[in-house]
Parts: sequence; structure tokens; C-alpha cells
Amino acid sequence: MTSAFNRTHHRPSTSTTPNHRKPTNNQKIPSTPTTEELIMAAVTSASGILTLLDEEEIQLKTYALEQLDKLVYEFWAEVADGISKIEVMYEDESLPATTRSLAALVASKVYYHLGDINESLQFALGAGDRFDVERVGTLGTDGEFVETVVSECIDAYVALFTSHESTSSPSDPLPPIQVDKRMSSIVERMFTRCVNAGEYRQALGIALESRRLDIIESIASRHNSKENDLLGYLLEASLTSITRISFRNDLLRLLVRLLGSQESGPDYFSITQCYVYLDDPQPASELLNQLLSDEKQSEKLLIALQICFDLAETATQEFLEVIRTKLVGAPQQNSSTKTEGDMAVDAGGASTQPAANSHIEQARRILSGEETIKLYLEFLYRNNHADLLILKQTKDALDARSSLYHNAVSFANAFANAGTTSDKFLRDNLDWLSKASNWSKFSATAGLGVIHRGNLTQGMEILQPYLPSQQGAPGSSFYSEGGSLFALGLINANHGGGTVLEYISNVMKNTSSDIIEHGAALGLGVAGMSSGNEEIYDDLRDVLYHDSAIAGEAAGYAMGLLMLGSGSSKALDEMLQYAHETQHEKIIRGLAVGISLLFYGKEQAADGIIEILTADKDPILRYGGIYTIAMAYAGTGNNKAIRRLLHVAVSDVNDDVRRAAVTSLGFLLFRNPSQVPRVVQLLSESYNPNVRYGAALALGIACAGTGMEEAISLLEPMTKDTVDYVKQGACIALAMILIQQNEVLNPKASVVRKIFEKIISDKHEDAMAKFGATLAQGIIDAGGRNVTVSMRSKNGSNNMTAIVGMALFNQFWYWFPMAHSLALAFTPTAIIGVDQNLQMPKFEFHSNARPSLFAYQPATAPPTAEKVEKVATAVLSTTAKVKAREKTKKERLTTEDMEVTPAPESPTAQHASDAMKIDDGPGSDSTKTGMDGSKTENGATKSSKRRKDDGSPDKLSNLSRVTATQLPYITFPDDSRYVPVRPLLASSAAQKSHQKLGLTGTSTSVAHAILSQADSIATGAGGGILIMRDRKPDEPAEFLEMSSLKNIAANAGTAAADPAGSNNNTAAGGSADPDRALLDGPIADLPPSFEYNFDS
Repeated sequence: MTSAFNRTHHRPSTSTTPNHRKPTNNQKIPSTPTTEELIMAAVTSASGILTLLDEEEIQLKTYALEQLDKLVYEFWAEVADGISKIEVMYEDESLPATTRSLAALVASKVYYHLGDINESLQFALGAGDRFDVERVGTLGTDGEFVETVVSECIDAYVALFTSHESTSSPSDPLPPIQVDKRMSSIVERMFTRCVNAGEYRQALGIALESRRLDIIESIASRHNSKENDLLGYLLEASLTSITRISFRNDLLRLLVRLLGSQESGPDYFSITQCYVYLDDPQPASELLNQLLSDEKQSEKLLIALQICFDLAETATQEFLEVIRTKLVGAPQQNSSTKTEGDMAVDAGGASTQPAANSHIEQARRILSGEETIKLYLEFLYRNNHADLLILKQTKDALDARSSLYHNAVSFANAFANAGTTSDKFLRDNLDWLSKASNWSKFSATAGLGVIHRGNLTQGMEILQPYLPSQQGAPGSSFYSEGGSLFALGLINANHGGGTVLEYISNVMKNTSSDIIEHGAALGLGVAGMSSGNEEIYDDLRDVLYHDSAIAGEAAGYAMGLLMLGSGSSKALDEMLQYAHETQHEKIIRGLAVGISLLFYGKEQAADGIIEILTADKDPILRYGGIYTIAMAYAGTGNNKAIRRLLHVAVSDVNDDVRRAAVTSLGFLLFRNPSQVPRVVQLLSESYNPNVRYGAALALGIACAGTGMEEAISLLEPMTKDTVDYVKQGACIALAMILIQQNEVLNPKASVVRKIFEKIISDKHEDAMAKFGATLAQGIIDAGGRNVTVSMRSKNGSNNMTAIVGMALFNQFWYWFPMAHSLALAFTPTAIIGVDQNLQMPKFEFHSNARPSLFAYQPATAPPTAEKVEKVATAVLSTTAKVKAREKTKKERLTTEDMEVTPAPESPTAQHASDAMKIDDGPGSDSTKTGMDGSKTENGATKSSKRRKDDGSPDKLSNLSRVTATQLPYITFPDDSRYVPVRPLLASSAAQKSHQKLGLTGTSTSVAHAILSQADSIATGAGGGILIMRDRKPDEPAEFLEMSSLKNIAANAGTAAADPAGSNNNTAAGGSADPDRALLDGPIADLPPSFEYNFDS
């Protein structure tokens, strides 16, 4: 009888007891029961009212239904006995509509209590307006009933559309669907209720699932604001929640209209990204032409240049080429035919060309990707914090005569110095390098491509000592020559110009060595990624038909890379047919993975080939089918694909296929990394070690760079697994997750690093575990500690190059040189500002958080020799007193001498002295631990560590490292001369909350807040290269000088112009750092290429 007292009107209480308090606004005043309520409270059975249903009078039947509607929650079991009578009344058309609807409502409530929700829904539909959706969310049984039935109604409504989708092609528009008008009425009322309550996203979610574009347009056009960002929510949902391609495209086109008609002005950046998702370069080029043609508005020019930078990082080569050709202006200059003078202009960052058409040329240059690569190369060159001592200790701990260990150290060195152009470790360890043999030479030489990745203008010159002749003349070593061709492809990854592709192709056609063909094929695939070059494809197919296991495997990979995402039926038929004909497992594997690359991003369009491959009797082709699922549905979180992978993971008879299935979960779920630990938790404890290995890699891929505690807690025990390759996978995954995390932000960072050291130094540890730990050391410090592993680009879309690189990296299980492909997944984390002339101005911005949270990991301290101490001898008390007197006398004499002849004290010494006075006390030592965990001499902490507790923001300069976790704390001062055209983050509200916590919260609370938002960290949004708006264009400006692209052929080894002060970023997030002396002084030109005779 609880419902009898749930009234909306109450009479005031007449209580006069002393303890009576007046209720607050949030408290209901207890009411005195009415006569009707007292009568209802006295009812102990509904049988009497049920008998009224047998009466002939309609008024009596209606009265009975009204009473049953009130009593049904208490006496539903008795009412259920008369449900047939109630149903008859509902179906009796002679009764008034109000009586029939009341009967339907009572029947719906009875079936709700009986647990038959579907039947309850059918009668609720017949109840019409009597079924009040406004009761959703209210307290009491009535609210629960309405909420349950409405939920069932929405599910049924959505199911009508999803089931209809499965019967038609995913790319075709849906035909009209017949929907029960009564069901539509309930859903429409729910939309109205959500909008009135301000729950816009809930309404949009229902509209998205039910494919109601009319509702989406109505809500988004009327209620979008900066606070709720409904259009941003829809754009994100279109990539993560919409599985049907045709509806997604319709939604994106709608978003283009809505984004272009906002009251605050068009959002050109989001509009352009919609065109990328639609794979429609024509309107994108028209938009750029429109912005570039308006010379009177400099703001539009800045927006156009920013769009070009964003496109260069997210669009395919084919998409960018179409836009470049359609830009209106002077004819495009072929980047492959640049003169030395052009290169000098590029290196200096200044332009001497006429003003006419200069902006069009700038846009074309940016769209070619050269400007982006050049700027990131400069950032990595300036901020290189690679710890060579770690590499040296690892090298010394592993036997260089072992090919396995030599490969491991080569990979670790390549990863740690990726993109920095620093080959110092190789030059300092030529004796170790000379011990490479056969394929170890191949890997060591290919590693130069990772180190110099992005050095497009100097790549050929750097590798010249190793590159083979185009005429096929024999060289010093086939392995070095093959590795150099792969290295050349890595340097030009996804940006191979005509000259590079032509050179490698000529070498491949003129050589008789399958080793050189192997390197050339890999180089062509990586450099020509997604270019769709038919001529090179035919050359690779010819190499495949030679039926050489070594060359054929690489050709299979390369053919897939070249036709990446094209879904070419011609390539599919040729590759699949040859995979069935050849007897070489290596070739079959290369083709299987190559086929998966053909269907990158194709989603449902790839279902046909997935069915064929996963049903094949050859386990290698089934393996390829699993990777086809991973590539086709990468980042979608598609439930059907996930269920299929989980089924294969526990049912396939081949361990390789099962391992691939579990690993592929990471590719599907990298947009929602917080879900992955829960999904793979049981798999990580599987009896099958291959499944455990796959679970480890899935965690590493999906949770890369997040520092997620749940993932680490699953992986840490796996480093002690009884199987060596499970330890290997756990180490690699931990390195991916903890990349760019220091011990202040995540205490597990130092723990995991010690685990790597322990595994490597343990003489009894398995070789495969040591291999994994060595790779992990390179990954966790990748790119001089300035890059992260990210499957998403800056704007949140899928990072095609990174996803493909990660898929190829996983093939190192079978072929070690494929490990170099991980470099394709490295993404620099920086804020790089350029003006409209593409020069880098000097400016500062603020990081509103403690510097120690985002500081570089402290450098490894060199080992100190332990001194052998003598055994203490007995000292008499009289002797101790004599020595004490002598010491006091000497100190007094020394003090007097200092007072007579005071020596000038340097500021550094004075600072150290002050620090010693402050820190002197019990437990003090000559070495003190700083606030960020690093140690400083004489206990003197660095200046930034002194000021980090004063609550003021930390100052950073242009070309500073800004990690994904740090972005929410970045702001530009109100009085800053330069501000970015594009906002750093989409949500300004979230950014403000982060900044307040960053300055006022403790290090522990801030770190916990950061790590608890793994999904937002994984979005990859913000930062990168920013076009800066100059608020004071009339004042003289200072610019940073480009240092990394100076001509290495001229003035080799001489000092360049002094860039002192041009880079203020430091290891502690803006403080002075002795380790930065090399960068603060004159920067030497890139040293000339070196060659070591491996065969001597």
C-alpha cells in the first residue's frame, strides 16, 4: 500500500511537539492520510474488486479497473488470476477508449510483475497516454515499472533498425521501415522529456541507435553550445558507435551542415575532418581554396594553414595528392627535384619567393608532409634525452656473439634514438657492431632508418655507404645493402617521393640477391604506403612469382602496404591464389598479412574475405583472417568482431591463430582502453602460454601511454611467468603502457625499469625474456623520451601509419627485422608553433601543474666503484679528545684566514652553500633527492623544484615536450603575443578543472586524476604543430633557427650558429638543467655517414 501515500499534495503538519523542526526545501512535509487512503490501507485482498469485472455496467467495470490500477503493485498475484478478463476488456471495441486503455495499463503492470517484459510492453503501447513516460526516474514501484517498460520499448525500437540493417549491404541506404506508431509515440515522448530535462546526449544516443537523423538535427541545431559540445559528441560517436557505413556517411554530411551554420561561426577544423572520414577530398580542396583566396582576412589564411597541417597528419597520401592538385595557384613544384638552394631555404625556415601564390605553395608544401616531418625532426633533435648508459649496460650484459642478443640491442638503440638523428651509440661501439653477422647486419643497418626517420632531404646521403648500386654491381655485404634499402624506406615512411621509390625499384629489378630483394620490397612497402602505385605493385608481384621464400615474404607484406585500405579485388585475387599455390610458409604468411592490410578500415565490407580466410584449412591463412578483422575494424569496438575474436581465441586448434585473436582485441578496443583489462583478465590466466602472450600484447597496444593501473597489475605477475616468451610479451607491453611516465606521475615506472634490468642482468634468465626486456628498454625511452605510442592522431581519428606499424611489429615473432616497424607507431609529443610564414617564433606558454609530474625520467647515474673500508681500530678516549682539540684549532685558523683574505665566491658556489645550510641536519648527505626523485649534488635542488610549490604555473617555450597527460594543463597567458589558431583541447570545461587541480592538488592526487582518465589520454587529441596568431605584428619578432637539417656535406663537424636561448624546455619542465648544456651551446652539424667493414 505504499503507493497510496505517494501524493503530490500534502496538508501541513499540525505537530506542536518541542522537538519539531520546520522541514527544509528538500524535505517533504508529512501529510495526514485521507479517508480514501485509509480505506485503501484497510484492503487486504483484491478478490472483491475482481468480481466487479463480471458486472454488465461499464461504469462498474471502469471503477474496478481504476481500483485495480492502484492495488496491482500490492496484490498483483491475485490480479494475475483475472488477467484474461482484463485482456478481454482491452480487446472489446464496444467499450470506451478510456476504459480500454485503462485495461491495457493494468494488464501491462500485471505482466511486468510476472516477468514477461515483452508482453508488458505490448499492453503499455495500447495504454496510450495513460502510460506516462514522465514517471521515469521517479521513486517508487510505479517509476520502476515505467522505466523498465520504456527501456524495453527503446530496445525494441532500436532492434527494428539494426535487424533491418543486417539484411542489406552496409554501404547501401536503408529502405523505409514500418514501425508501430504507438511505439514511435513513446519514443517521441522520451525525446521530448530528455530535451526538457536538458539530457541532450541521452536523447542523441537514442536517436543515433534508432537512426533518427531528423531528431539529431533538431536537437543539435537548437541546443549545441560550448558547454555541452553536442556536435563534438556526435563526431566522436560517428567513429565509435555507428557500424553502418551508409548511416555514418549521412551523419557526417549532416554534421558538415551543422558545423558550418553555427552562430559562433563555422568550425573549419571539424568540417575538414568530416571530409577525411567521408574520404571525399573534393569539398576539402574547395574549402581550402575559399580560405586561401581571401587575402584580406589573415585569420582565414591561418586557419587554412592549420587545416593543411592537420590533414598532413591524418589523411592518406592519395587524399592529400588530390587536394594538392586541385589547389588554385602556381603549378606545384616536384619535391623530388629540389635544388640545393631549395633545401637551404627549407633548412633555414625562411622563404625568398615572391609574395604571389606563396600561400598556395606553402599549403602544398604542408600537404606533402615535408613541413610536418621537418618540424618534428627538429623537435626530436633538440630535445633528445636518450640514456646511452642504459644501452651500454645492456650491451655489456648480453653476449654480442649471439645473434639474438645483437638484434635486441640494435632494436633498443634504434627505438631509443628514433628520429633524433643521433647514432652516437653505434660510433662509440664499433667493436660490438663488427660482431654482427648475416641478418644481424641487416637489422643493424635497417636501424639507421629508424634513427634518421623523417630526414627526407639527407636520407640517401646518410645511407650512401651501404646502398647498393642501381646497376646491380656486387657490394661488400648483401645483408648490409638489403638493410639499407629497408632503412631508406623507414626514413621516407608514408612519404616516399618519386626519386626514392624509383631508386629502390630499380635496385630490386636489377639484383639477383634475394636478400637485397627482401630489403627493397620492405622499403618500397613502407615508403609507398597506401599510394596505390600500380607500376611498383607489378614489380613486387614479379618478385613474388620468383618463389623465393626470403624475397617472397617481404613482397607479400609490401603488396599489402602499397594497396593499403584499397580493398583491391585484383590484388586480393592474385595474392590469395598464390598463397594457395606456394609451398613456402614464409610467403604464405607475408601474403596473409598483406591481404589483411588491403582491407584496412573497410569494416563490414571485409566480412566476405574474413569468412573465407577464417574458414581456410591452412592455419597461416586463418592467421591472416584474424588480422583482417583487426585491420578492418581497428578502433571501432565492434561487438560482433570482438565476439568472433574471443570465440577463435578459445576454439582454434592452432596456437598462432589463438595468439593473434587475443592480440587483435587491442586493435579493436584502443579507443576504450579501460575495457581491455576486464576483457582479457581471464585470458591472461589461460593455461595456454600463447593466449597469455596475446593478452599481454593486447593490453600494451590498447593501453599504450596511459599508465593504467589495472593493466599493469595484470602484466606485472606475467613478468615472472614460467614461459620465456610470455615474459617477453609482458615486458614489451609494460614499456608501451609506461612510455613517458616518470616515477612521480606513476611510481610503477621505476619498478618496471628495475624489472627490465633484473631480467637482463640475470645470467640464469631465458634468452627470449632477455630479448623482450631489451626491446622494452628501448620502447619506454623511445625517441629520446619525446615520443609516445598512439593509435590515434591529434584530432582523435585513427592513426593509419601507427596501426599498420603495430601490426607489422607483431610479426617479429617470426622475423626479427619486422620489429623496426614499431617506429611507425611513434608519435612525437610536442607543442610546435609556427607563424604564417612557417617560421618558429620564440614564445612561452604555461603548464599549470607541478613540473615534476611531467619531467623527463632522471638519467641513469654511472656506477661508482665501492671502496674497501678498513676495519675500525680501537680508539682511546684520551686520543679522541686530543684529535677533537686539534680539529677545532684548525677550523678557527681557517676561519681567520678567510676573514683576512676573502675569495670571490661564484653565484653557483653561493647557491650551493645556501643549499647546504638549508639542508644540513640529521640524515643529510652530500647527495640529496630532489622533489621529482632525481638527485642533485650537495643537496642543492634545481630552481624549478624550488618554485614548484608556490602554486605558480610552469613556463615552457616553443618546441617543448608536452605529453598527452599534460595537455589539459597547458594554457597561453592572456598577454601572450602568440596564441594558437586551433584550441589545444576540444573541452575547455575539462581543461579548467584540470588546471585548478594541477596547481592546488598534491602530486599524488593529480597523478591519480590523470591516470584514472585513461580513455581521454588515449584519444590523442590536441597539441602537435600549431599555427600561431601574432597579436603584435608591428613589433619585431625573434625566431628559432632550424638546426637539424643543415647540409652534412658542407662544414662537417664545424659549429653552427649559436641557438642559445632558442630552446628553454628542460628536464624538469622549464628549469635550468646541467644535462642540457649541449643543447644550450653551439649545435654541431650532423656528422658524416660512417661505414664499418663487417667482414674484416
